[in-house]
Amino acid sequence: MHGNDGRHMNLGEWALLFALSLLWGGSFFFAKVALRELPPFTVALGRVGLAAATLGLVLAVLRQGLPRLRALWGAFLVMGLLNNLAPFSLIFWGQTTLTAGHAAILNATMPLFTVIVAHVTTTEERITPAKLAGMLAGFGGVVVMIGPGLAVVDRAFWAQVACLSAAFCYACAGVFGRRFRRLGVAPLQTAFGQLAATTLMLVPVVFIVDRPSLQGLAHPATLGALAGLAILSTALAYVVYFRLLATAGATNLSLVTLLIPASAALLGYAFLGERLGPGHLAGMSLIAAGLAAIDGRPLTALSALLPALLRPDARARVATDGDAEG
Repeated sequence: MHGNDGRHMNLGEWALLFALSLLWGGSFFFAKVALRELPPFTVALGRVGLAAATLGLVLAVLRQGLPRLRALWGAFLVMGLLNNLAPFSLIFWGQTTLTAGHAAILNATMPLFTVIVAHVTTTEERITPAKLAGMLAGFGGVVVMIGPGLAVVDRAFWAQVACLSAAFCYACAGVFGRRFRRLGVAPLQTAFGQLAATTLMLVPVVFIVDRPSLQGLAHPATLGALAGLAILSTALAYVVYFRLLATAGATNLSLVTLLIPASAALLGYAFLGERLGPGHLAGMSLIAAGLAAIDGRPLTALSALLPALLRPDARARVATDGDAEG
């Protein structure tokens, strides 16, 4: 897979990026609908189980085969725990209290945690002044969002902590998952392996903790939400993600983090009647500013654009001078 991070994306890649933001933003919407009838662990199992089956079919059609190395499955179990079981369960439990948009904004802090995890666990990625400024702005946005809730340890407070903990799990998974590329495992095989491993881990948890019944699955909206969560927001999203990773590069792909909260908030507003308050919008703005500082490209583009905006245009001066003479 070639890193094309240094080039600008074309129109087709931008379209795929927005599609991916809708697919991943839609996961918060689909989860909110499914959670009306099903408990969090059951929703998580439905998501990973159906997605694993879908990707298994994709691998069969592409004739890539399933991962067979026994040593890989230990890594898949760890990756499944960090990237699926823990964050999905935490977010879904948080969404029993929070709106889809609120949960998505908190989840957008993942790159902030990634900076910290990578700094502590690797020697290649260190915290720079720009990254530190971005982290402070981003976590400042979290404080603004939680606001008065910091002084009240209630269910809403713990729901927000759960979503932040999920973002931390994703950050750990991102750093841990780099080993699969070094091992030469195909991306779709990695995706299938971790989803299959997560399914195996979640089955006993669901039967012990949730004790599910088929009554919740009797609602068409619940079944549709689970299908959307698994097939669209997980299986299809993985296909789009790896396509963009190969063509646009990881740096360009990271821009999706800025788009997901907006997608989730718009879907929640349009279909669930959810609203975001001024504190949520202010917090989202600070988190977005922090991510922009960590990414670096928006600030670089702005620094290049400002002198041109502040400098009077030569043609405008000529036109003005001509008008004055007339």
